[in-house]
Amino acid sequence: MAKNTSLYFRIIEGRNLPAKDVSGTSDPYCIVKVDNEVVARTATIWRNLNPFWGEEYTLHLPMGFHNLSFFVMDEDTIGYDDVIGKISLNKEYIAAHLRGIDNWINLTRINPDEEIQGEIHLGLEILQDQHTKALRCQLIEARDLAPRDISGTSDPFARLVFNNKTTETATIKKTRFPHWNEVFEFELEDGLLTEGMMFTVEVWDWDMVGKNDFLGKSVEAAGPTRRTTLPEASRAYDVDHAPTECLNWAEEMNPLTMLEEVTTVESRQDVAVTLVKIFLGQGLVVPFLDYLNMREVNKTTDPNTLFRSNSLASKAMEQFMKLVGMPYLHEVLRQVINRIFDEKKYIELDPCKIDLNKTRRISFKGSLSEAGVRECSQELLKSYLTDVMDAIVGSVEQCPSVMRVAFKQLHKRVEDQFPEGDNEDVKYLAISGFLFLRFFAPAILTPKLFSLRDHHADTRTGRTLLLLAKAVQSIGNLGLQLGHGKEQWMTPLHPFILQSVSCVKDFLDKLIDVDNEVTEFQQRVVFHPSVTIKEGYLHKRKAEGVNLVTRFTFKKRYFWLNSETLSYAKTPDWQVRSSIPVQRICAVERVDENAFQQLHMMQIITQDNEGQLHIMYIQCKNVNELNQWLSAIRKASICNERMLPSFHPGSYRSNRWTCCLHTDRTVRGCSRTHSAVTLGDWSDPLDPDVETQTVYKQLLQGREKLKQKYLEPLDAETVMDQEGRIHGVGIEEAGADKRRSFQDRRMSAAARLLDVVQELERAHQAFEQREKVVQANEMVAP
Repeated sequence: MAKNTSLYFRIIEGRNLPAKDVSGTSDPYCIVKVDNEVVARTATIWRNLNPFWGEEYTLHLPMGFHNLSFFVMDEDTIGYDDVIGKISLNKEYIAAHLRGIDNWINLTRINPDEEIQGEIHLGLEILQDQHTKALRCQLIEARDLAPRDISGTSDPFARLVFNNKTTETATIKKTRFPHWNEVFEFELEDGLLTEGMMFTVEVWDWDMVGKNDFLGKSVEAAGPTRRTTLPEASRAYDVDHAPTECLNWAEEMNPLTMLEEVTTVESRQDVAVTLVKIFLGQGLVVPFLDYLNMREVNKTTDPNTLFRSNSLASKAMEQFMKLVGMPYLHEVLRQVINRIFDEKKYIELDPCKIDLNKTRRISFKGSLSEAGVRECSQELLKSYLTDVMDAIVGSVEQCPSVMRVAFKQLHKRVEDQFPEGDNEDVKYLAISGFLFLRFFAPAILTPKLFSLRDHHADTRTGRTLLLLAKAVQSIGNLGLQLGHGKEQWMTPLHPFILQSVSCVKDFLDKLIDVDNEVTEFQQRVVFHPSVTIKEGYLHKRKAEGVNLVTRFTFKKRYFWLNSETLSYAKTPDWQVRSSIPVQRICAVERVDENAFQQLHMMQIITQDNEGQLHIMYIQCKNVNELNQWLSAIRKASICNERMLPSFHPGSYRSNRWTCCLHTDRTVRGCSRTHSAVTLGDWSDPLDPDVETQTVYKQLLQGREKLKQKYLEPLDAETVMDQEGRIHGVGIEEAGADKRRSFQDRRMSAAARLLDVVQELERAHQAFEQREKVVQANEMVAP
């Protein structure tokens, strides 16, 4: 049974949010939690009660998760951020909607008593001799408790309740991992039945001023030593997979066309990126895309509808460009996008939207007239558009070879299907439709979604990007739709757009002027061991800076990660690098905020040849960057043999661990390690087991549909043939031969499919075996 669930979700927008600021608005953003672990954060939309985020995530849920929660927060520059509301989806609700959820969901208020996390370790037993009978409780420790104080910790104590009697433990200051190890006994009256009596442990955060904060409780019957959650966890959700039955296909059917048939529009994108990653990993992405494109082109009769639908071919090409071409996109667009964000110019061409009060910054002579605003906006927009087009048409050599070959083959397929004449531009439109309309233009419109910026644009900059994206789309359409739309106020840009069309055609001709032979290395460019999976600046804590002020112990370093090493240096161009072999990594975990009084920190635990553990502490600039690095390093090291089952989320300072307060530096970790709560990213390394599992699940979900369409008609046909023979109905020899020939072809297709299904079964078994190893690593020893 599969223990890992891949979940794709989009945080699109909110509406009618309550105002939390004195200005009558809010500054909303969302955080995403799996149980109580923050895994993602959207950008903040300033001064808006109807925010649009439009952010997408792929999340690999861990074994035994309980809830996926979305918290809408109001960002405050002073003090704590306000909680606007939350949405909580439990695993049963998610499992009941296998086809996905796409609707508005009302926010609910936050009940602090329900925001519970952590576990408590205790032992219960009945003691009895000739004279007395008592319930003995050994309260050992708790871990992963919720932080309730400004320091990011709590001051926990436990309250024990049994048989109308109450007692309390000592308070452990400033920790989320209290270690009490206290023993309590509750005397039982003679003749009192203990069967069915419940024992309650409540955990509270002690506060000097005001009421104590509730941290959770556990209700237990008398029994052996155990470790239980607060509240007690239900069993992990398992996805059962019934054996796949062999289906008979008609001759024209094959696994790829079958996948497109059983996938919905919502799931097609996930399937497309999965297939692209699988074929990239095998070095076969070019023939894979060529096959899909050939099918799409051959069944298209009207060139105006080519690749206009969300077919598997369209989605595969779109995801292929993201997976392979993202560094290329950054190199082409980053400079002009940064310039637009920095300048914050007011640009508007639509007369209905021009606000003369916003034009004072444009001219030192005061507010411009409407005509002056349009003229100034046109010049600014042409300047930005010139920079964009110059960067694009001059980027032929920067474009990855595998993309160029894929476009070349697409060009040939379209040219063969629609020969020159009236359809001369179709071969260019097929390529520009992907490269401009589905790649460059969306990245200009929302740079954050393509990692070009850390935050969404403000209203003014967003309008500039929208106008620029519209112009780039028109150029990508080769100017064929100019003058036919409602936006006639774009007319002043038409001469520039038409002038750019010839440059675009010349650019596309040069782009596909490439050798057809693409090496296997070039096709595996994203996943080859020597290729960087993730890189960027991080802050590394100096190991020798224990006695320094905290802010001086962190030094900015540039990090590179590939499937073999994690290395870092002072700058990207620095010649000397320090490296850590990925195979030595045995845990990658978050660090408590109170460990160094710093946010967004992680630790990388490695083991040397002598078995000695070493910890590297790293600080990221935000929670999304933290999760992306956690995900990338965990995936790169997931197959390591010596992964740790537990770790210390704190640091060892002042001769003790800040988390559990143990003084022994080598003591076993007080919190279990994680391996599955990871965010998917375009640069993630290939995970064949997980990728194949996605395809396998799609096959299973469409099994009944395919049986009804292909298997049952074949069975009915066979029965009719047998009945005809029994009743002596004559069958012409030609017809019989034709039917047998058709049956032979269908059975041949079924045999080919059976081979594919068997491969998927083997991949599924490998996936289950690996998940058993992961489960063993995540289990906590008693």
